[in-house]
Amino acid sequence: MTQSGQEPPDTGRGAPDASGIDSALKAQTRSKRRRRRRRGGKMHSAAENGAQSPAPPAAAASSGQADSGFASALQAKTSPANGGLQGRENVRADGQGSADGPASAKGQKAKRRRNRKRGGKNGGVSRETAERIATRDNPVDDDSRRLEDPPAATANGAHPQSSRPGRRRSVHGKNQPEGRGRAPRSGVVNRSRNPVTRHDNRKLYAALDLGTNNCRLLIARPEERGFRVVDAYSRIVRLGEGVGAHKRLGDAAMDRAIDALANCHRKLAERGVERSRLIATEACRAAENGEDFIARVQAETGLALEIVNRETEARLAVAGCVSLVDQEAEGVILFDIGGGSSEIVWLDLRNRCGARGYALTRFIRSWISLPVGVVNLAERHGGVHVTPDIFEAMVSDAAEHLAAFSLGEELTAAISSGRVHMLGTSGTVTTLAGVHFGLKRYDRRRVDGAWLENTQVGAMIDRLRDMPYEERVENPCIGADRADLVLAGCAILEAIRRRWSCSRLRVADRGLREGILTELMAADGVWSRRKTNGRQTGRQRGKS
Repeated sequence: MTQSGQEPPDTGRGAPDASGIDSALKAQTRSKRRRRRRRGGKMHSAAENGAQSPAPPAAAASSGQADSGFASALQAKTSPANGGLQGRENVRADGQGSADGPASAKGQKAKRRRNRKRGGKNGGVSRETAERIATRDNPVDDDSRRLEDPPAATANGAHPQSSRPGRRRSVHGKNQPEGRGRAPRSGVVNRSRNPVTRHDNRKLYAALDLGTNNCRLLIARPEERGFRVVDAYSRIVRLGEGVGAHKRLGDAAMDRAIDALANCHRKLAERGVERSRLIATEACRAAENGEDFIARVQAETGLALEIVNRETEARLAVAGCVSLVDQEAEGVILFDIGGGSSEIVWLDLRNRCGARGYALTRFIRSWISLPVGVVNLAERHGGVHVTPDIFEAMVSDAAEHLAAFSLGEELTAAISSGRVHMLGTSGTVTTLAGVHFGLKRYDRRRVDGAWLENTQVGAMIDRLRDMPYEERVENPCIGADRADLVLAGCAILEAIRRRWSCSRLRVADRGLREGILTELMAADGVWSRRKTNGRQTGRQRGKS
């Protein structure tokens, strides 16, 4: 029997079956051959391409040899050793791949189309080869975790590893749909036409915040709508201990801070961070020897810290938390209760015009920095055994400074509309949320972004105020490090609530470090609109 694109002669069709292949298999083979012809991939014999082939003997042409050829071809087509690809080539009657001449133009076009569906251009590649090529070119991303912003936190929630859902990048550089004959997912990281905005951008950024109470470091890699946290470090150093009374940083406090900063320097070096900003806040601002301490830090650890002013600190706090602003809000009272100072910012969003995310930093209407924080307030009034009278004295102390807020009356009028909410970023509000949820251990995923009603916040403040020191130490969301400071933070929060009462409070477990990273990445244009072939893509047009 010949394979010429025509029906076999009657002699072959009516010959006895001497090869053991039953009529059903032959019918199936003929059906498959007809389907191949309909797809345009006609198989041609050497005779149709102008080549001379010896005529088979009559008995062989009409019996088992021809049928054995079809059986061999069918076996070669489905053989795993051939990767299931040989059946796509031209096949002669003896089951071998034809090399006697090219197929028709229509057949070649259909063949290329089938190969593209397989994920290869020139006859396809095996799964093993594709996986080896893809793994070599695209190393596995070993990021530890992601900051889950709402556009992400993501930070984070979104996990976008590809530009479109259900599609991935082939080893030849084209986006292809999921299907057979493709390299496995393991070990492959998708690439993008716009690498500046994609997750495989290997440039690392770092932000360090040396505050009155804590030393915190965050290392992250930019992603399409936020960033992924690669490494983090936090240690309570109480650098501002005694500054309120003596106006100087103590030797023990500086030693604790130097040890923590040395660990931060090691992490920065190990990760190979390229862009960073390292800041110091109220403790170094208020201390007479703050500048001397900064020089000592650079000499002993190699880190060049900058002492930022209060306005910069307030702006960075806003930049780190704006992703948690309610999209329907007409205003936000954002507060950051720190160790030595507390920043309060009014975001006036009545004319936001759809702005979201980092763009909301343009709507800062007014701000104030109070020279009171959990450390210096607890030092003045005591934080271990706090009676109701002591607590009220701390509230009054903080409230006196709120009178200096220039637009306080206008803010009160804006709150009366009911479209203003509070947004708190500090250890105080995260502790309140953790206790409110009854967490057995602190869980950032439960706390960050949580909403608390005004009545719930008041109830939690009363509960902590009535809680003895020993019970605060035992609470997993407070612990020994915060047990003597948490009530001072509650007093500052209570003073803010009594001055401006909002129906809702949103909790943010993020702040200055996230704000620093956001500003650094925005300055480098990692989220800028990119153009492809002179026009923006629909996905890019939707970005703010």
